[in-house]
Amino acid sequence: MKKYEIGMYGGKFLPLHKGHNYCIEVASRECSKVYVILFFGGADEEKILKNNNDKYLSVEERKKNVIDICKKYDNAYATFIDVSKLRLPNGEEDWDGETPLVRKVVGEKLDAVYSSEISYEDYFSRAYPEAVHRVVDYKRIHYPISGTKIRNMKKEKERELWIV
Repeated sequence: MKKYEIGMYGGKFLPLHKGHNYCIEVASRECSKVYVILFFGGADEEKILKNNNDKYLSVEERKKNVIDICKKYDNAYATFIDVSKLRLPNGEEDWDGETPLVRKVVGEKLDAVYSSEISYEDYFSRAYPEAVHRVVDYKRIHYPISGTKIRNMKKEKERELWIV
């Protein structure tokens, strides 16, 4: 018996790396069903793409990677949400505007929302009050990496060690 029925893990996955995979693995062990959501078209992504011309960062490559990683788990489902039209007046991303889109694609009550960021607690408790916020490896002990570190790596072989 799983700890939670329905879980969700979302991100921009710029790129999808081993830390993300670890979080998906934990969620799939704990949940009967996990929605892995790629948010694309956001303000942060736009800034990153302006500074990086990298195959790992294209929307199509990230969609493919999310689909591929979900195939590793019989209870993980790849989902994609375009947030390009959800901008606040200052140009930043509107996470609260994303919430109804998540609820629509999931279509079920969430029991757990996964991240590796303690700082997301306020948003998740507001957006998904019925769900537990499961913070996985926030100290980056299992996989001491971030998308920013990977994007800053100059050598392709160095990056390949971290990208899924």
